Amino acid sequence: MKNVQKLIASLFMAGLLSAPLVAQTSSAARYDNDIQARVTKQLADKKEFRNVQAATEDGIVTLTGTVDLYQQKLDAAKKARKTDKVSGVRNLIEVSSAAPDDQIEARLDRKIYFDRVGYFDNRFNHVTVDVKDGVATLSGETMDYVARDSAVAIANRMPGVKDVVNNITVSPTSGFDDQIRVQATRAIYRDPVLSRYATDPAAPIRIVVSNGKLSLYGTVASAMDKQIAGMRAGQVFGVFSVQNNLDVVKGS
Repeated sequence: MKNVQKLIASLFMAGLLSAPLVAQTSSAARYDNDIQARVTKQLADKKEFRNVQAATEDGIVTLTGTVDLYQQKLDAAKKARKTDKVSGVRNLIEVSSAAPDDQIEARLDRKIYFDRVGYFDNRFNHVTVDVKDGVATLSGETMDYVARDSAVAIANRMPGVKDVVNNITVSPTSGFDDQIRVQATRAIYRDPVLSRYATDPAAPIRIVVSNGKLSLYGTVASAMDKQIAGMRAGQVFGVFSVQNNLDVVKGS
């Protein structure tokens, strides 16, 4: 008898606990038609969303269709998410792409290589690109979040990119590391043999510093240039270690 009473009590309590959830779902469902109409109208106002459709169930908006750029996929979800009474967004939009991965990767790599030319942090950022099945994976390290976000923004707007994976590390903020960056730049680019690399607006010798550890990236004309660059970096006061990752032009 006691077991039966406990079972009845449990079922009663479960009913009470689920009641708010049912009420919440029912409340959200009441606005589905209105939400869908407003989201559809907002998307229709932008020509880049002309092939995007929205469906709403229990306050959750599901976006489908196609766009030309990955950034447009993100923007569509952002626009839907800002609509009043929307509980969430499922972004199932696909990005149109006719270009092979190697072409997308080459264009994206070059675009990022020349990113932030003319800014102080340009030569202190090193970002690599890998594209597989339209998914662009960004790796490497940047001096600050501005440089990292700039590289990601370029990938988001690159035609053919369907998704972006951001694996870029941001160097810790350090006045000590900043001093090393300046001194390493002077030591490398003022060297009579290496000074010619300063004429490249994208600065082919990238100097990445993190907690006193210095790494060199880029491409140089000869094995001797690579050796001299590593030697000059190692002579900078305060550098704990040097990792020379410079590539040498093939055939040199």
